[in-house]
Amino acid sequence: YYFPCQRWLAVEEDDGQIARELVPVDEAFVKKDSENDGQSPATLGLEQKAKSTTYTVKVKTGDKKNAGTDANVFITLYGSKDDTGIVSLKASKINKNKFERGKVDEFTVESVDIGDLKKIKIGHDNKGNSTGWFLEWVEIDAPSLGKCLKFPCGRWLDKSEDDGAIERIIFPAELQTVEYTPFVPYEITVYTSDIFGAGTDADVFIVLYGSDGICTQQKSLCLNKREQRMYFERNSVNQFIVELEDVGDILEKIRIGHKGGGLNSGWHLDRVTIRRLLPNGK
Repeated sequence: YYFPCQRWLAVEEDDGQIARELVPVDEAFVKKDSENDGQSPATLGLEQKAKSTTYTVKVKTGDKKNAGTDANVFITLYGSKDDTGIVSLKASKINKNKFERGKVDEFTVESVDIGDLKKIKIGHDNKGNSTGWFLEWVEIDAPSLGKCLKFPCGRWLDKSEDDGAIERIIFPAELQTVEYTPFVPYEITVYTSDIFGAGTDADVFIVLYGSDGICTQQKSLCLNKREQRMYFERNSVNQFIVELEDVGDILEKIRIGHKGGGLNSGWHLDRVTIRRLLPNGK
């Protein structure tokens, strides 16, 4: 079995996760990759990403005295097929100091397909100076399922409050579930031209347009400033797996650009190729 990764396990890199689920890929794929020096080694990591589901997890700390926590918080998502295992919520996309009173924090959790989300377990390790935590709610958006679920809690996770539990199993509130058309993964390959000053450090975004005026949201290709500095260099090829609204079989046009700013924002783009990845991996 071959389990390529080719991705960061670091709080300040990629999606901030320090543990990853890896799925095996075909041996022929690995050999093809090693024989073809022109192909980016990151392709294997992207193959993994295309087989996984990305969840956006929002966590609301209650607006009560001493509601915030300094402890390490973890979550497990349980689906109809499988569970994610314990995932540490290390890198909030919104706040540097996470789980503060009255604040909402946002995290990215990646997993192989666990099926329909049935329940979650969330808790902390009770370590640090201020450990007790009042959890208001958790919201989980699963674009590939086309569902956003709300898990209300409204209780303490504190050894000296409520029932003394520091982890809880929470079920979704059926009436608060929002359903929409499931997203699909697109493989987007960007070729930057081979001319002087062609590269950019700006925030590059893309919009896909299908027939009948259907289009996706505007989506940044890089997750953070560090990736912006790494990618889109002169004469480079960068590949991304992006979950977006399904615009159908026909791609009529795309809109690609950047948000300017910074020292080296000007960009000379050679071409873009896009593949819609269907569930069977084609």
